This record gives sequence, C-alpha cells and structure tokens, in this order.
Amino acid sequence: MSEVAEPHAQAVNHAPLRLVLILGALSAFAPFATDMYLSGFPAIAHDLRTDVAHVQLSLSSFFLGLCVGQLLYGPMTDAWGRRGPLLAGIWLFTVTSLLLVLSQHVQLFIGVRALQAIGGCAGMIVARAVIQDLMEPREAARTLSTMMMVQGLGPVLAPLLGSWLLALAGWKSVFVFLALFGSACLIAVWRGLPETLPAARRRPLHLGNTLRTFGQLLRMPDFLLPALTCAMGMAAMFAYIAGSPYVFMSLHGVSQQHYGWLFAFNGIGMVIAGRINVLLLRRLAPTAVLRMAVCVMAAAAIVLLLLRDSSALPWLVAPLFVCIGCVPMVAANSVATAMGVGRFAAGSASSLVGALQFGLAAGASALVGALDDGTALPMTAVMVGCTATAAVLAWWPRAEAAA
Repeated sequence: MSEVAEPHAQAVNHAPLRLVLILGALSAFAPFATDMYLSGFPAIAHDLRTDVAHVQLSLSSFFLGLCVGQLLYGPMTDAWGRRGPLLAGIWLFTVTSLLLVLSQHVQLFIGVRALQAIGGCAGMIVARAVIQDLMEPREAARTLSTMMMVQGLGPVLAPLLGSWLLALAGWKSVFVFLALFGSACLIAVWRGLPETLPAARRRPLHLGNTLRTFGQLLRMPDFLLPALTCAMGMAAMFAYIAGSPYVFMSLHGVSQQHYGWLFAFNGIGMVIAGRINVLLLRRLAPTAVLRMAVCVMAAAAIVLLLLRDSSALPWLVAPLFVCIGCVPMVAANSVATAMGVGRFAAGSASSLVGALQFGLAAGASALVGALDDGTALPMTAVMVGCTATAAVLAWWPRAEAAA
C-alpha cells in the first residue's frame, strides 16, 4: 500500500477504528516487552547463570534503547515518510525478539534488549506523528486517549499472559510471543496503514537541520513544559514498574500469578481513565484536563508514600490504582499539547517527547534500585518526586494557544 492519506490541511474529524487499533498496537510494544517478563527475572537469572540484579539491567538497557531510538526515528520519518522507517523498526523488533530466545550470556541478553527497544520505539514515534499529520489538536488529544485505551490493554494482558507463558513453557516463550506479535503488526502496517506525510511536507535529513529543529523545539516553552510534564508522569509509572516486583513479591509475599493480577488491575484503571479523558475533552481543553489529572496523580502518590509500611495490601493497591490510572490522562493531554506546538516537524517533536519520557524513565527506575533499603520507600518516594514535579510543570504559566 503506497497511497498517501489526506494531509493535515484537510484534517479528519474522527479517526477510523482500524487506524486507532493499529496505532494502539504499535504503541503497545514497550508495555508488552517490559511487563511480560518481569516475574520471570529469577528464571532468566538461573538459565543465564547470573543474579537477578544483572537481569534487571536488561530493563534499564531497554529504556536506554527506547530513548536513543526516539531520537533516530523522528528525523528519519520527517525526511522519508512514516511507513518505511516504521516497517524497518518492526522488523528489527521481531528479529531481536528471536535472538533473545537464543541468548546464552547475560551480557548478550542486555545488549540485544537495547536493540529490541530501538526497533520497537518506531511504533510509538510513528503513532504520534500520524495523529498529528491527520488531526487538529483537540481531536488529536481524543484520538491519543482512545489509542492509549487500546495501548492500556498491554499492562492488563501482558503480566497475565507473561505469567501464563512462564508457567507453561518458561521465559523464552515470552520472547517467542513478542516475535509473533511483531510479525502480526508488520503485516497490519503493510496492509492497513497508508503513508500520511506527503513528499511536499518532508524535511531533508541532515544532522545540522535535525539539531536546529531539536533546538528550536526545546526553546519553545509551550512545547517543552508539556513534554516534561508527560515525561515526569511516565517516570513515576516506570518507578512503579521497577519497584513493584520487590514490594509486592518480596515484602508482601505475593505469588507470581497474583502479582500479574495486581499489575493487570492497575492496567484496567488506565483503560477506565482513558475513557473518562475522552468524555472530559468534549467540554474541556486538553490543558485543563491535564492539570486536574496531574494533581490527582500527585495526591495519590503522596497517600501511597504515607501508607507504604501498611501490612494490609489494599491500602497500597488503592492509591496505586488511582496514581497509575491517571497516566493515560496526563500522557494524552500533555503529548497532544506539545505536539500541537511542534506539528511543523511532527516526527522530530515526537522524538523529543519520547526521548524525554524514556530518558527520565530510565533514570527513575535506576534511582529506585540505587536507593534500595529493603523497604517500599524508594519506589514511593521516587513516585512522589516525579508526580509533584509534573504538577508544578503542568501549572507553570505559559501561553495557551496550543490548547
């Protein structure tokens, strides 16, 4: 399929369901590639003759790969169109998933995970850029929220499916599944996603031009503030992802299967919040919804910090449900606001948004590990710091034109 979709000059008023499903699936690469294998860390460490701490580095390397990949794909998609780089990225994700099955050493496993992330992040970059190619900011926010509801099925299904595969066939089956998922997405994109960036709107790929575009975007407060708000909100979620296996499984004795259900429970909260966001955007601007959501998220994180030593699991699960559930609302509205400002170079803008997200996510997850003191304090404290910073950024005075 080589036809070009209608450019932004004739923006669509409603995203086709097929487009939303494809973009949601592409954005689910990261949740599936992280959430499915978390409870398998001990088994991976045993097979690779190492300890769990070294296996955890594969999570950090994945985040680092996502950060690097974001900066690569944006300028490429602005120069060459959306489809070509996307298909190449999905192919890389699929091949590296199979290489992980064959890994015999933890160093190789860690390195290939970084390459897998570089491939997988193409989907996230292109999904955001396609929405900006086709839609106005308010409709883009609604579509992003709907897409994130589809993407939100990843955190619901991934831990459950991962636990089931681990019990049935071992940790390698997780990466076989990821290879099959990548293959299915490759076919779906090839057959169902047209090119959305006409040749007339493409920007030449040149290092100097790329750096100037990045610099131009970073000097725009109306882009940078919402992009950082999104990044801090996502960093809070990844602090939870990094710390929750220890908090629930080691401190509270939750089984591998029950941990998967707890993780899925928070994913359901993300789906519900995504739907609420769509409804709110019918009456409110994205910035207004963002500011409400980030305050609720920060308040829930503070409650979690105060209740961290409670022996009653529901007192931890309830504020986590609210805090993590707010992530799609924060992400969708902040991304739509930032991308609305940076739509003149949607691929590069998407790159910077993603690089900030996963750069801070890698830092937050590493900080949780570095502060480890045998309690839930590191996870909860980092979550409070990230959400409080996000709230300050969301309420920082700026022009509202993008909203």
